[in-house]
Amino acid sequence: MSITMSAAVYVCLLFGYFQANAVGAEVKPPENLTMITMNTNYTLSWDWDPSSSESRAVSFTTQYVARYRLFKKKAPPWTTACEKTSRRSCDLTQLSLYFLGMYVLRVQANVNGHVSDWGQKEFCPDQDAALGPPTKVDLSPAGSDLDIFISDPLTSTNTSMRENHPELYYHVLYWECRGDSQASRTLTLSSGSNIVTLPDLKAWTWYCVSVQTCYDFYNKKSSFTAPRCMQTEGATPWWQVVGYFLVSLVLCFLLMLLSLYGSLWCYKTLKATWFPSVQLPTLFQYLWDSSRSDIPRLLTPDSDSELLCDKVTVCPEPPVLEIYSPPSEALLAPPSGLEPDSSRQDSGGSGDSGVYSTGGSSSLMQPNRVSGQGPFDPEQVKMQDMAPGLKAPPVNADEGIVDMCV
Repeated sequence: MSITMSAAVYVCLLFGYFQANAVGAEVKPPENLTMITMNTNYTLSWDWDPSSSESRAVSFTTQYVARYRLFKKKAPPWTTACEKTSRRSCDLTQLSLYFLGMYVLRVQANVNGHVSDWGQKEFCPDQDAALGPPTKVDLSPAGSDLDIFISDPLTSTNTSMRENHPELYYHVLYWECRGDSQASRTLTLSSGSNIVTLPDLKAWTWYCVSVQTCYDFYNKKSSFTAPRCMQTEGATPWWQVVGYFLVSLVLCFLLMLLSLYGSLWCYKTLKATWFPSVQLPTLFQYLWDSSRSDIPRLLTPDSDSELLCDKVTVCPEPPVLEIYSPPSEALLAPPSGLEPDSSRQDSGGSGDSGVYSTGGSSSLMQPNRVSGQGPFDPEQVKMQDMAPGLKAPPVNADEGIVDMCV
């Protein structure tokens, strides 16, 4: 009975073992392992048929090892680069693989705990990594020629690829750029220098340039860069020189004319402001310049608007009256044909004659002498009342003062 039980258990264990192997054999390994490279950037990609498993939950594990370790007796220490990832690619750039080394890469699929066999691929960066184009291409005219400045392709750590490929060189393609649809002849030039000069070009002509990186040891060639175009230069025609000279001459003349006009305008403005042609009267200038508070002065625009002011009237200077004094002979001699009327003289004077007399019986009134103590003549008093303050030369009262009867 015990023997029968032991046999049954053994058979069950053996059946489970074979069933597990059968299920594991059903998971297919990844296929078409491919390296996508550019300089020192490496990415491993693969294909896997999802129809080989009913479950869609599949993950992949990627490992690598140096090839020389496989030939040792000890089991090689595989290094895991990507573990249980659902992507069908693994980036190996950050692993800093030795550029001249040789590696073995492998990938395994995992479905619900059941793993597939390993898919393997050998990889040598020096031989298998693709070479990239120049990082930058610049053009500069050099007379009728063109200078090309080429920057080396860079690694993942921003160093030049010349450190890995010392014999790297450039293949330059250049052609004349025409406006019409006619195709121009393409010329080539190879150089290992970073500065290349294109000779025998036409002056004042547009040329386009494209550059490719090459490495002959493994026959590596990069793609061409995008075309860069530039116009060549040459000797300047005489008519352009004359044109430039005339334009500069006109500009200088206009600039000088504008400067002179501006200076003259500033001079006139300052002169009219600080030295006007019409000067204020002396009195107004004194009032304007006076800073004492007890003297009136002209108001300025920024003065206090509440100041009390009196109206000032400016009058012209009064004319000077002149007194004509005839000689005494003309006054003493009566006019011809006129006789003195004694009867009217004796009457003591008339109110209509306008001539005052002293009274008496004589026909002629004796002249009154004007002195510092004697009385003034009435006619002179009237004239002084008409023009007060009038300064006139003193008149002798004895001259030309007579009583007349009209």
